[in-house]
Amino acid sequence: MYILELTLKHTALPLSIQKQTAEAAEAAYGEISKALNSGSPVMVELTCDKQPDKKLAVLVSELAAVQVYEKSGSTTASGKAPGFFALAAE
Repeated sequence: MYILELTLKHTALPLSIQKQTAEAAEAAYGEISKALNSGSPVMVELTCDKQPDKKLAVLVSELAAVQVYEKSGSTTASGKAPGFFALAAE
């Protein structure tokens, strides 16, 4: 399972959807990246493969960042949870 995580401007809590395959995750990532670069379309709609009733509609102008990662449990090999706001242990 692959996680597509969206971070919105002025919002600490990210939005996320799950995709079954790397290809589906990369396609959704590409769609968002293209929209961010061009400013068009104004809104991006995404669906979740794990929860088919879960849908997101996000204004492109409100997106701060997007990332894709493979779900492999609650933490990574470094012991950190994946995400933009994960803190490094020092």
